[in-house]
Amino acid sequence: MNEPIVVRHWLTTAAPKAAPAVATTTVLALARIWNANGAEHSVGNAALMAVLAAGAGAGGASLARAGEPVLAATGYAVSGSLALAGVAGYSDGLSLPLLLWALATVLAYCFAARHWRQDRRDALAYERHVSERREEHAHIERVETLRATAQIEVARVGAAYAEQLAQALVTRATLPGFDLTALESAGLAELPIAGDER
Repeated sequence: MNEPIVVRHWLTTAAPKAAPAVATTTVLALARIWNANGAEHSVGNAALMAVLAAGAGAGGASLARAGEPVLAATGYAVSGSLALAGVAGYSDGLSLPLLLWALATVLAYCFAARHWRQDRRDALAYERHVSERREEHAHIERVETLRATAQIEVARVGAAYAEQLAQALVTRATLPGFDLTALESAGLAELPIAGDER
């Protein structure tokens, strides 16, 4: 009920949304640095990247068959990154690497959006569950508060009645002409005591 109010910084909210673009841009930048350092038109380097990309793709496929969707997506992402790096490192112009970078960024956002939607659904379901539990506990708390208040009120009324009865007995005893022994000798019936069955 008294939860702290947490205000998230805008960078905290924006960082996951920028992650796919940052990842593909980093791969492109590293591939272009690799290109400038001798990978341009290097068949051996291109073959290495092709083998690594194929291996990562095969690993992703086998993980998908094994029922590991997160690891399979990671394998596919690594495979795509290696393929992008291989092409960007091998080609001499910048147009093909930029085209592949744009395609990879769009695909990364498409896959990430699916996971973001699922995370949002899970967060909303959790919030709904917590809200329902909070309402249920608040209702129970209100009922128990009413019950305790009623018990306190009954006890207070009983105490007030006992106080008034004691005051009446004291007042009666102070009346002029009141003689308790005369009442007892007259044989008046004794008032029954609570719980006394005669």
